[in-house]
Amino acid sequence: MTFLSPERLWLLGVLPALAAVYVLLQLRRGQHAVRFTNLALLSQIAPRRPGWRRHVAATLFLIMIALMMIGFARPADSVKVPRDRATILVAIDVSLSMMARDVPPSRFDAAKSAAKKFIDDLPPRFNVGVVAFAGSANLIAAPTADRDAAVASIDQLVLAKRTAIGEAVFTSLQAVRSFDAEASQDPPPAHIVLLSDGDNTTGRSVQEAIDASRAANVPVSTIAFGTPYGTVDIEGETTSVSVNKETLRALADSTKGKAYEAEDSGELRDVYANIGTSLGFRTEHRDVAARYTGIALLFALAAGGASLAWFSRLP
Repeated sequence: MTFLSPERLWLLGVLPALAAVYVLLQLRRGQHAVRFTNLALLSQIAPRRPGWRRHVAATLFLIMIALMMIGFARPADSVKVPRDRATILVAIDVSLSMMARDVPPSRFDAAKSAAKKFIDDLPPRFNVGVVAFAGSANLIAAPTADRDAAVASIDQLVLAKRTAIGEAVFTSLQAVRSFDAEASQDPPPAHIVLLSDGDNTTGRSVQEAIDASRAANVPVSTIAFGTPYGTVDIEGETTSVSVNKETLRALADSTKGKAYEAEDSGELRDVYANIGTSLGFRTEHRDVAARYTGIALLFALAAGGASLAWFSRLP
């Protein structure tokens, strides 16, 4: 919880003073009672210790005051609100290293299956596009609410040489800027989800991609997919294709995205599910002062009722 007018909380400092005044009055009440000459009636008129009921009414009254002061500072809860025109770009690595079978049946097949489920599970209001990247990056499905088109594009993916992570980010950003007639002046809120198992080997650098993403205010969340033990056979040679997690983490951290790792199909599905619950929302602070005012009213009624019932007067 936060406060929209936190400077008003200084009023809470008055409460200890009110409590101190109450205690002082109770002490003075006993001192005044000593002047009463009829000692036989003294214990009934001014008992040594005031009855607990007197303290209950006073306590309820002080709680009421505290709640009203908190309400005056305009407390607010953080809530997630769906973002209009929210656009997700799914960038998938189709370099030859994705042939590795350390993730059965292969990194490539597992990645395609998980990406299709991720797209199908996104809320209907999201627009989703697909970018494939190897030696270059291509937008194979423009952002749209048509899930079938995005899924069909993934089925058409083919592997190629090299890995252009930076180009994948630039292509995704261009898809955001050309989303609709308003996008050039008012781009939709967007997020790039990039899956790869390697390092940037061609095209523009990852640092250039970071600078462009930050300028466009588009986070890039990355998924480092595969194990350290992956190998592929290319032109008769067996090549190790371990995952470069550091590059992907730097891309995510520097663009306010999140960096994930997955070493099997189950972990990859869980990562995509986690991402899907956090995209396309903005956090707003909603004033809940009425809640505290209502509770304060209940305490006021309780204090007044107790005082009337026990002492035939309002506190």
